Amino acid sequence: MKSIQTEITSEIIINKSRFITILTNINDIDKVKEKLEEIKKKYKDATHYCYAYIINNHEKCSDNGEPSGTAGMPILNVLKQNDLTNILCVVIRYFGGIKLGAGGLIRAYSTSASVALNKATITNIVNGYNITIEFSYNNLKQIDYLLKNIDIKTDYQTNITYNFNITETKFNQIENELTKLSKIKLKKQITLAS
Repeated sequence: MKSIQTEITSEIIINKSRFITILTNINDIDKVKEKLEEIKKKYKDATHYCYAYIINNHEKCSDNGEPSGTAGMPILNVLKQNDLTNILCVVIRYFGGIKLGAGGLIRAYSTSASVALNKATITNIVNGYNITIEFSYNNLKQIDYLLKNIDIKTDYQTNITYNFNITETKFNQIENELTKLSKIKLKKQITLAS
């Protein structure tokens, strides 16, 4: 799977209609509504705000008043064809007075999404984990040896707490060794990291 690094805005004009596309990296479905409201405020005079998103295994699209299947689905198809996830694509349309017809709308919305994607920096996403380990000072040398070359956030209190992101492959290599150590608390949360 892939995603984009930074938010991208692009614009094209087709038969006097202005299509502004915003691509943004988003990994929380609850944030989609916030982002859509923000875009609607910024482009408040627009005729349509059509969008599609893919977040992990969840996807949704909206034609926002355009004829059914002519806007949201073409946008979603562009995202799927590029194997993207954690992405929201909003295409804002300012109607220019010329009706495009169903085929014209499908081409306009898919082209708008494609033009924006061509401007984006796309990165591969690697499955991984966010790991928190709490352990006593007695285990410090062994754990430091196992986790060498990993960027770790450290908290020294009565016990030591390490927090870090690690790829699934690397975690599988060290998981058994970590769990063999006595008095260690290991918390694992699945993440997607680029």
